[in-house]
Amino acid sequence: MILKRHKNFIKSFKKLDPRLKIKTVEILRDFQSNPFSPHLYNYALKGPLLGKRAIKVTSDLRIIFQQFDDYTLVIMLDLGTHAQIY
Repeated sequence: MILKRHKNFIKSFKKLDPRLKIKTVEILRDFQSNPFSPHLYNYALKGPLLGKRAIKVTSDLRIIFQQFDDYTLVIMLDLGTHAQIY
């Protein structure tokens, strides 16, 4: 799996609290090992974000991503709270 980060994701990541940065890195590591691990809650999005997916970092923090070629390439698009992202 090739994991790329969009500039919006990088910008949002830099603004996170240090503890949330560590948690996000752990989640991304788990995601690369198994994108459908149950604790990630990997789910498809609807409406204006149709075609994209999301995983949970914490109960309110989400990562929005788009996958290509059956998870050969994954682009992390954005990171934020439920209210910020949706």
